[in-house]
Amino acid sequence: MSKPPLTVGIAEDSLLLRDGLGRILSDAGMNLVACYDNADDLLAYIRSQSLNVAILDIRLPPSHTDEGMRAALHIRQHHPNVAVLVLSQYVEIGLALQLLADSAERVGYLLKDRISNVQDFTDAVRRVAHGGSAIDPTIISALLQRRRNDDPLARLTPRERQVLELMASGTSNQGIANKLVITLRAAEKYVSTIFDKLGIPSTRDESRRVLAVLLYLRS
Repeated sequence: MSKPPLTVGIAEDSLLLRDGLGRILSDAGMNLVACYDNADDLLAYIRSQSLNVAILDIRLPPSHTDEGMRAALHIRQHHPNVAVLVLSQYVEIGLALQLLADSAERVGYLLKDRISNVQDFTDAVRRVAHGGSAIDPTIISALLQRRRNDDPLARLTPRERQVLELMASGTSNQGIANKLVITLRAAEKYVSTIFDKLGIPSTRDESRRVLAVLLYLRS
């Protein structure tokens, strides 16, 4: 028996983008059950109806500052069974770290430019729906560029930094191997070495390892 389609709700004030997202999701076999131009209406829907994934623009009416992010944090706290994917036009590290403060499970943060790659975008929606994470590579790069006093990232080789970016983006070991055109065994060795150099316990749980990396980078 086939699984029921994912149910998705959207809060996006741009009519064109809202309609475009709806078409992309529908074409990918997902069920768009709620579509609004503000966060309040989406929150009201979530309080009364079941939903797999909520997709929100960070900046929504009325002030276009952080209404979408505040709604995302509310969903994370009060409706943990609903995965959250936030969209932004800009890299906003502070807001990203707020979203990832407690857990990297069932959460994503993508720049809007990423939507143009339809396959990657729909894969990200499915990944967060099934308990994973989807963090934009540009945001990961910005996190990696931040410096700590002892700068432990200086211990990593350029190749290891590539692997760390992919890890923090939610890419599996097999995905890392595919993207870097290396063997799975080589990818696993890179991951193990990175954990050793950064003092992070190794784990096979993809969401937990992503959280470990992100929490380490923000400390």
